[in-house]
Amino acid sequence: MKLRIVHETRYTYTRKVRFGPHRLVLRPREGHDLRVESMQVQVTPSATLTWTRDVFGNSIGTLDFEKTGKELRIVSNVLVTRTPPYSHRTHDTAPTPWPPVYDPLEIAVVAAYQQPSYPADGAAVSQWVREHSPKPRNDVELIVRGLNRAVHDQIRYVRREEKGVLTPAQTIKKGVGSCRDFATLLLDAARSLGIAARFASGYLECSAAEAGYASTHAWAEIYLPGHGWRGYDPTLGTETTSAHVATGLSNHPRGVMPVTGSYYGSSSAFQTMSVSVKLTSEPLDSPPPAVAVNSTPPKSAARRKSVSASPKKPGK
Repeated sequence: MKLRIVHETRYTYTRKVRFGPHRLVLRPREGHDLRVESMQVQVTPSATLTWTRDVFGNSIGTLDFEKTGKELRIVSNVLVTRTPPYSHRTHDTAPTPWPPVYDPLEIAVVAAYQQPSYPADGAAVSQWVREHSPKPRNDVELIVRGLNRAVHDQIRYVRREEKGVLTPAQTIKKGVGSCRDFATLLLDAARSLGIAARFASGYLECSAAEAGYASTHAWAEIYLPGHGWRGYDPTLGTETTSAHVATGLSNHPRGVMPVTGSYYGSSSAFQTMSVSVKLTSEPLDSPPPAVAVNSTPPKSAARRKSVSASPKKPGK
C-alpha cells in the first residue's frame, strides 16, 4: 500500500523578518518495511535545501533563506510504500529476562540509550515505576508493556500547543500531557530499569490524519536483546503498528523535533504557528510528484529569536 503524507508548518509575523537556518526532520526512515518513493518540499519564501544524515541515522534537511517575509510556510509532500507486516520473533520463542543483558559489541551504543533524558527527575521517575511496574520483574517485554499501559491509564491526554516537552516529573505531577510528554515519561521509566530506549517522532495513520487536521505524533522504542527495537505508544497504550511512520529517532526528545529554526528581529514580531498533517492511502500504481526546492543561503543578522514546531499527537 502507498501512503501520501502532506505535512504543512506555517509561521506568521506582524512585520517582515529575516530567517535563520531551519532544521527539518520530516523524511520517513526507510527500512525493510517502508520505502520512500518521492519527496517534495515547498518553501515560502524560497530557500536552499540541503540534506545530511545525523549520528542516529535520521535524514536531516537544512533550509537556508535569503529573502525576508511576514510568513514562513513549509510543506512536505511524501509518498511511501509500506510492505505487508513482517513477523516479529514471538515472545514465547525467547523471552528477555530482566535486567536485560546486551551483546558486548553493542554495549557502547546501548549505553547512550540507558541514560535518563532528565537526570534531575530520577527520584520521581523511580518512585512512579515502583508503583506501576508489573511484579515480579522477570520479563523485559512484560515490564515495558505494563509501563506503557500505566502511562496511558494514569496520565490524561491533552493537546499542548506550547513548544518542547514536559519533563517526566512534571508529567507525573500534573497528571496530564501530550503524546511527546507520554513518550518521554515512558522513555525515562524504562531507562530507570536499565532498559535501552529511544524517542520516536513521526506520523500516525488515524481518522484525524485522514481528515487532514492531525499533527505529528511521538512514541518510544525499546531495544530488546535478540528482538531488536520494538515500538510502544503510551498515548494509545499499545505497541506500534504499520500505522506509525517514524521520521526521527534519538536518545533525547529534542533531537527529532520536526521543524526547528530561528528568525532575526523583535520577539514581538512573532504572531502564530500552525501545523497540519494529512495522510492518504493511494493505489500502488499512483505516479510520484516532481521534486523541487530552490534559493540561496542567508545573510548575517543582528538579533535572533527561536521558534519551533514540536511533535504533537494527532487531534481527534
